[in-house]
Amino acid sequence: MSEEVKVGDSIIRLYQGDITDLEIESFVYYATHDLNLGSGFGTAIAIRGGPTVQQELNEMDPLQTTEAVISAAGEMKADYIIHAVGPRFQEEDIESKLEKTILSALKKAEDKGIKAVAFPAMGAGFYGIPLAVSARVTLTTLKEYLADGAKIKDVVVCLNDNHEFKPFQSQLAALGNK
Repeated sequence: MSEEVKVGDSIIRLYQGDITDLEIESFVYYATHDLNLGSGFGTAIAIRGGPTVQQELNEMDPLQTTEAVISAAGEMKADYIIHAVGPRFQEEDIESKLEKTILSALKKAEDKGIKAVAFPAMGAGFYGIPLAVSARVTLTTLKEYLADGAKIKDVVVCLNDNHEFKPFQSQLAALGNK
């Protein structure tokens, strides 16, 4: 199965690894409303990025679900982190909110002039959104956004392991055939 799809002048690629260690201009972090770098990837960001990331976030107002903000990435390989607050499992309208969250992150990236962005398995894992839903909504939203003449040229969906990778790989192959 293909692990990348060309959409207009842009490419969506799948990658397996640690998003906080990726050499890319920016990556998306599925943030909490209060922008506190808590557990999971938040801890990795706090450690690898250094204290300046949380200090910058402390100056920002809390976010509502579907909103996003950008901070510097501190000492990490990326330049920027896009902190996007998405829905949690069993909320109403999960798919619609997830789509809006992804679009908010993409728009923030474009407003900043960012050309390359990595997304995790949005909402999967700790926040309980099923992987199949995350894969379908994430990849469909990315493809539709990029097809509309986006300035972002490189989108990487960075997945932790085979468990996350397989549903995204199947969904990407299905998108490539449409």
